[in-house]
Amino acid sequence: MEKKDHVLIGKIVGVHGIKGTNKIRSYAESLSLFKPGRSILVRESGGQEISREIKWVKPHTGTALISFNGINERYQAQALIGAELFVPKEELPELEEDTHFWFDLIGMAVYTTEEKYLGRIESIIETGSNDVYVVQDDQREVLIPALESVVLDIDIKDKRMQVDLPEGLV
Repeated sequence: MEKKDHVLIGKIVGVHGIKGTNKIRSYAESLSLFKPGRSILVRESGGQEISREIKWVKPHTGTALISFNGINERYQAQALIGAELFVPKEELPELEEDTHFWFDLIGMAVYTTEEKYLGRIESIIETGSNDVYVVQDDQREVLIPALESVVLDIDIKDKRMQVDLPEGLV
């Protein structure tokens, strides 16, 4: 279930320590969307939604640690594992031309210049030089570098991407 006016920016994947701290997988390019004092919508795995205020956030070995006001015990944090984190779309920063939010790309159908269907973008890997799109179909996974020479067209409205893969990638 997606909320039209909100955007998924992360998921709670675990707990850290005994003071109510959660581990999150952020879907945002930076942790700036998780600034202290901001209220975000937390959709728990059972579907219940509640607004929670962020106390603090910091990076932590491939994930991030987050603390919410009112969550002070490990058992409270454990109850949030699996919850999804949302912010209103209007609070997202403006993008430069020809750049896209990851949430716009996830789920997009990917085709070659010969119109061969490669699969859908399942996730995006951030590397030092360029992002890599993880494209999955029923049988295989293809890693596509997010380079201008490879990604020829992105149609957000039709959720479709066209790529010109370097030899040996398919």
